[in-house]
Amino acid sequence: MSRLAAGSDSLLVSYLALRRAIGMIGVALPFALALGAIAAGNAGVQRSVSAYYYTAMGDVLVGSLCAIGVFLLSYQGYEPKDSIAGNLACVFALGVALCPTTPLANATRADEIVGALHLVFAALLFLTLAYFSLVLFRKTDATKTPTPRKLQRNRVYTFCGYAILACIVLIAAVALLRDDSPIRRLKPVFWLEATAVVAFGFSWLTKGEALLADE
Repeated sequence: MSRLAAGSDSLLVSYLALRRAIGMIGVALPFALALGAIAAGNAGVQRSVSAYYYTAMGDVLVGSLCAIGVFLLSYQGYEPKDSIAGNLACVFALGVALCPTTPLANATRADEIVGALHLVFAALLFLTLAYFSLVLFRKTDATKTPTPRKLQRNRVYTFCGYAILACIVLIAAVALLRDDSPIRRLKPVFWLEATAVVAFGFSWLTKGEALLADE
């Protein structure tokens, strides 16, 4: 029995570490891209997180998305739908990484098709991450009374999930603005994408009990 208990504890630690790793990448990614590109001589904040593909930080963006995808593929929850969501999120993350956004200059027809695929993968990825926060992470064992910390974590998941959904809606609204709109000069898509990615990161850090762990 002691070996079984030790194995169970080791597995729990591995799952918590996996969730924390996903969360840390999510929280750090927008800041690493922006600061790294500026340090490398790229001018200011880019128009979107995905636009860093065309900067000196392109490899960091692709590598981080691939790492998130692999971690999500390794994610195992309590029910089959947890694994299905992780597998889908992996596919979507790899799709975002391998299908770059359409470049601003000299875009070919092929670039536009790949860019359209990038948008589809990105939207599906964010929706799946919101599903993790709002549905999977908030589940509670019906046979147990949730601890005060579990209730606090659920509030974090709820906030993060709805923040991701709100950012998706606002990004779609920005797409409807005229090209000469003064709002576009503020790079709203970058800030909204960054907010969604950081919310995703905090949700997974909380799930990994790096935040609000049970006492």
